[in-house]
Order: sequence, then C-alpha cells, then structure tokens
Amino acid sequence: MSYYVALFACVVVALQGFAGAVCTVDVSSASVVLDVASPKAPVKTAVRILTEEVQKRTGLEWQVTSKAADDGVCIVLKLDKILPAEGFSIALTEQGVVVIGADARGLLYGVGYFLRHLDWQPGKALYKQDAPEITSSPVYPIRGHQLGYRNTANSYDMWDGAQYEQYIRELALFGANSIENIPFQDGPKPAHMPVERWDMNLRMSAICADYGLDYWIWAPAVFDLSDETLRAAHLKEHERLYRECEELTGVFFPGGDPGANPPELVLPFLEDLAKRLHRHHPKAKVWLSLQWFSPEQCEDIQHWIEMGKPDWFGGLVSGPGSPSVPDTRARLTKDYPVRHYPDITHTVRCQYPVPWWDPAFAVTLGREPINPQPVYYAFIHNTFAPYTDGFITYSDGIHDDLNKAVWSLCGWDPKYGVREILTDYTRFFFGHAVAEQAADGILALEKNWEGSLAENGGVQATLLLWQELESQAPELKDNWRWQTFLVRAYYDAYTRHRLLYETGLEDDVNDVLSHADAGSEVAIAAAMEILNKATAEPCQPELRSRIVELFDALYQSIGLQSSVDKYHASGYERGCSLDFLDYPLNNRWWLEDEFEKIRAMGEEAEKVAALQMRGTWEHPGAGSFYDNIGHVGQCPRLKRKEGLNTDPLMERAGNPDATWKDNGFNRARLSWQTTMNFPLTLVYEGLDKDSTYTLRISGQGEARPRANGFALVYSRYEPRIKDFPMPQGLTAGGKLVVEFDPLDESHLNWRQHSQAAEVWLLKE
Repeated sequence: MSYYVALFACVVVALQGFAGAVCTVDVSSASVVLDVASPKAPVKTAVRILTEEVQKRTGLEWQVTSKAADDGVCIVLKLDKILPAEGFSIALTEQGVVVIGADARGLLYGVGYFLRHLDWQPGKALYKQDAPEITSSPVYPIRGHQLGYRNTANSYDMWDGAQYEQYIRELALFGANSIENIPFQDGPKPAHMPVERWDMNLRMSAICADYGLDYWIWAPAVFDLSDETLRAAHLKEHERLYRECEELTGVFFPGGDPGANPPELVLPFLEDLAKRLHRHHPKAKVWLSLQWFSPEQCEDIQHWIEMGKPDWFGGLVSGPGSPSVPDTRARLTKDYPVRHYPDITHTVRCQYPVPWWDPAFAVTLGREPINPQPVYYAFIHNTFAPYTDGFITYSDGIHDDLNKAVWSLCGWDPKYGVREILTDYTRFFFGHAVAEQAADGILALEKNWEGSLAENGGVQATLLLWQELESQAPELKDNWRWQTFLVRAYYDAYTRHRLLYETGLEDDVNDVLSHADAGSEVAIAAAMEILNKATAEPCQPELRSRIVELFDALYQSIGLQSSVDKYHASGYERGCSLDFLDYPLNNRWWLEDEFEKIRAMGEEAEKVAALQMRGTWEHPGAGSFYDNIGHVGQCPRLKRKEGLNTDPLMERAGNPDATWKDNGFNRARLSWQTTMNFPLTLVYEGLDKDSTYTLRISGQGEARPRANGFALVYSRYEPRIKDFPMPQGLTAGGKLVVEFDPLDESHLNWRQHSQAAEVWLLKE
C-alpha cells in the first residue's frame, strides 16, 4: 500500500515524542469517500459508525460521497483482498487518510482503529498515527463476548435494542467479532426487560448480521434429556430460533453449570440439534464444553470425537469447571479447535479469582463488582490463548467492560501493551484531555486490590486521582463508564477507612473482654457500646453518600442493578455491592451472637472465662503464634511456594476461598469466611527450644499435619477446632515447618472439602 504514502504537505505534522515521530492529520473538515462498488450492509454499517461516532463526540457532520473532491481533506474507505482476513491498512496521504479493509470486517476494524486514535473535542478532530502507514490483522479468529439477555444479568436485562446495538458496536470497534446470547435459560421472573425475550434474541442476530459479526447462542439443557416429551419440545424451540435468526454461527452447549446430563444423552441430542441447525444455517457448528463431566465421561466424549469426527461438530469449549485449556488442547484431536470460555466477570468462587484478595473486599464488593483488571486479564489471555482459536468471554453485565476491551485487543494481537489498550479505551470513551490520567487511574484501581487493604495507602491516593479527574472533566459525569471507575475509587477508599476504624473498635473490645473480671454483664455492656460506634458514629459519611449517588447514577445511565431491594437485582451475588456497603469489617455480628450464648451459661466464672477467651482469640500470648489463613495481611507464616507466572491457575500455590452463606449476610467470624484447602505449609522461626507447643487448627473437615516431618495426632477433635500436641524435641532447633498431607476428597462436592481457617501454635 506504499503508493498511498506521499508528502504530507501542511496537512500532516510530524510530532516528536519519546515513542518516536507521530503523524497527525486535522480531519475536522473531512469528507468520507466510500470507494467500494455496490457496498453491502456491513460496509455501509462501517461508514455509518464512523460518521455517527464522530458526530457524537465533535458535533461535526461528515458528508459521505463516492468520489473525492479536488481539494480538502478526505477519509477514503476501500476494500482490498490482498490483506489477511479481517485485516486493515491505514495510510496517510496528501489528501488525508485511506482506510483499507481486507473485507467488510476489516473495514470495520480499520474504522475502529481510526476512532480509537482520534483526539476529539467539540468542533475539532485530529487523527494520530505512529507511522505514515500501518497494517494489522488479528492473531486469533474467535474474539467475542457473551451478552445474555436474561434476568440473571446485572444490567443487560434493562436494555432495549438501541442500547444493545451501541454496546455491540463499541465491542466491535475494539476488535470483537462474535456476540453470544442466552436465548432460552431463564431465572426468576424478570423485574426489568423492556423488550420481550424472543424479540431480543432475533434483534441481536439482526445487529450481528448488519455489522458482519458472528452470532452465537449459549444453550444448556436444564432438564432430563431422557424425558422424550421435554426433549422434543426443546428441539422444536431450538429450530424455531434457527429458522427466525438472520445470522447464527455457533451453538454452544455447556455440559454443566447448569445441566446434569451424561454423555450418552448429550451427544445424540447435539446431533439432533445439528440436523435442525443446518437446515437454516448450513455453515453453523455445534460446540460442547466438558463442564462438570467426570474424568471418565470426558474420556468417553474424546473417544466419540476421535471415532466419529462429525462434520457438524465445531470443537470443545474450555470454561469454568471443565478441564483446563492446555489439558483440553492436548487431549483433543487436531481436527477440531478449542475455544476459551473465560470468566472475566467474577472475583471469587470462580474460574480466575482475584489472587489473594483482601477479605474486606470479598465481603463488601462481592463476587460481581466493578472489576477492571487489565494487567491480570492480559496475563490470563496471553497465557492460554496459544492453545486456542480464540475466546468468547463469560460476562453478566457492564461491570467488566474494561476487561472486555483488554480481551478483544489481546485477541487481536497479544503484543498489545496494557498501557496502550488503556489509552485507546480512555481516549475513545473520555477524550484525549484526560486519557493519560484516566489510564493511570484504572491501573491504580487494579493496584487497590493487591495485598493487605489495611496496609495499602495507595487506595487513598487512587481516590485523590479520580477526584481530581472528576473536577477536571465535569462533562463526563453522565458517562456510565466514567461512573464505574469513580464509584470503585470511592468504594475502595471508604472500605479502607471503615476497616481501620472498625478494627480499632474491636481492639478496644478485646481489651475489655480480656479484663472481664469485674463481671460478665459489665464487660458485655461496655463491649457493645464500643461496637455500636460503627453505626452510631460512622466514619467518612460523605464518602458513603457519594457512593450511593454514583450507584443511583449507574442505574439510571446503564441499568446497573447494585441492590436487590433498591434496584431489583436478581440476587445478592449479582453485582449488589451497594447492599454490602456497611457490612461489618470487624466481628461485631459474631460477638453479638456469642454474647447471647454466654449470657445463657450457668456460672459467672464460666461466663468470664468465655469472654476472656474471645477477647484473646487472635492474641494467644507471648511466645505463641496466630495466623488467619487466607487473609493476605494476617498469615505471615503461610508459605506461598509459587507465583502466577509459574502457576496461573493457582493450583499448586493455592488461593483463598471466600465463603457464601445467608445470601452474603454471614454472621460468622470473619476469619472463618476466608479459608484455604489443604495442603498448606507454615514456617515458624525463633521458637523457645525448651518449650512444648500445641498446633491448633480451626476450619472444616479433616487435617493431617506433619511437624518437621513428624505426623501429628489430635488430642481434641470438634467440628471446627482440632488440637495436635507436639513432642518437645520437634522444636529443639528453634524452627518448625508444618506441612499437611494431601487428602483425597474427589468423592465430595467442592463445598465439602476440608479447609483451614486459622492456625495457632500455642506455647504451653
């Protein structure tokens, strides 16, 4: 395409910077030239997107013609099959800018690149490019996101067709080529849904057809496939959808989550689906995930694929609860591809949990919060992508929007730097004036989640940065993406303030309880007076008010349902961070319940002893040690053997698990709500060589510790507490390494697996 590159005259100005020369074209007064004979819908759509998005940002109304004028700046849109599929080239010429697509998609992605590199303001548009000519094409052929129109979603179910089109458009401009819907599976009765479910199923297909994108459906069988009546009815429902969809590329059937049918029922059902699918969409394929199948069932399916090699079968999908991406690729015959189904929407109890997340965030922000994690998800994508033909992410709302952009551009080219992705994102959605600072702010939000929240002073700095941006760009106050980052900055800072304040209150309570000799009722009354300061004298009420305002704004702007009661979210685990804004960050609830138990005891001496025991729970005395297992800031003796670079799935190093009970309003000790599976390793230094020690463990299930290699036997066994005395000679060297033999609990549900919550080493 070098013949398009000429002298730039006064139109193009070379700007020198640390990254080298940047070519800039003033396109404020440009016209758009569509140099394509008999353009079809996707090409026309690319032109419409270009003019509409520029008009939204600048007010400029670019005219579209079929021939360039003799003078003035032009943006020429062309097709050239010499480029790789979906690829594009952008060249700067004396006339302006030439965008060439290999095909309709390539032209769309060229327009996306152009718009992401446009410095815009009212009445002004400057296009910047690092070189006079660039050529780019995608590395991975499947780059998509699941946008299921169902009640379970925390925002999608509030949208009409226009909102879906705009969101699909924006995903495409960042390189996505696939959209996956959930047409059949229903949750509770919808509280929102401005459009009938079936109508939206077809509308999304039509949008994809207009944009030249692939349209997939995620379609589990949540009934017993041996029931012939239900099976026939479901096949009929599928065929109706196939018949009425304008575009349909793939049908993804998850083996489980939900669904519980064995392979001998699933595989014939998929074959029947394929027959109906090909009547209406001959090129479409049926894909399967191995989620929740047993190892033996997975092997049966792999053998069926190898023996039959059905032409209707698209490939295997590796998702939550299925064999890992590398294992799936290694086992599957090379005749079929692997598609990644990454969970980018959840933080705990999920496929890719936040590594070592502070429990204060786990109990407040919850499982589905606003979660921009660009560095983490770029790493996850680039680690597993080489085993796949691409991905369609699992998403249940807009809270993970930034993550979608990261996956889309990493799928286009894994060499995209995280910083470059972020500045593309912030420039496109917020404007160049704040793009650099906002990119820093997003990175800072991710850093907020690293390490101990109590020790992370950067959280306050992150809030100050976003408050400065807030004052600098008031025109963005109604921008829903802007609102998501603001509310996270405020929420994180408010949570840290509360954590420090309420931890201090509990320290005062523990002092009262450990000196309860004056009487149990006096001690309980004094303790409750202190604990109740969390609500009677709350800290940082102005931050709390701003958080409530921003969540309300997000409900109005994009339909984010951050509360069950206020915004009718489908469940407390579905993005309801507002409902847990005041969840106690000390053991206030647990102590209230314990005080009632103690009051019911018989003897005063027993009551006092019980209060003293609770007051010294985490402070066992001089020479003894306490670790809150899984709390990133309170388990200094827990040895973490590997990092993400060598253990990206955290299978060997382990990662804390945040429990979920009572719809999230769990009144148990906070230390019991963050646990880890065995095996573990704890290392103790500086022990008294002449003393005897007992190992105490709180948690669930069984434990098999070894102290310096010596197997320990418990002297006390209760459902939650176990004591293991140690012979004195084990600690004669002043150092102790406690390891745990692995437990075979494959026969148990993962919720029943043995776990450790706390470990004490008690000096006798």
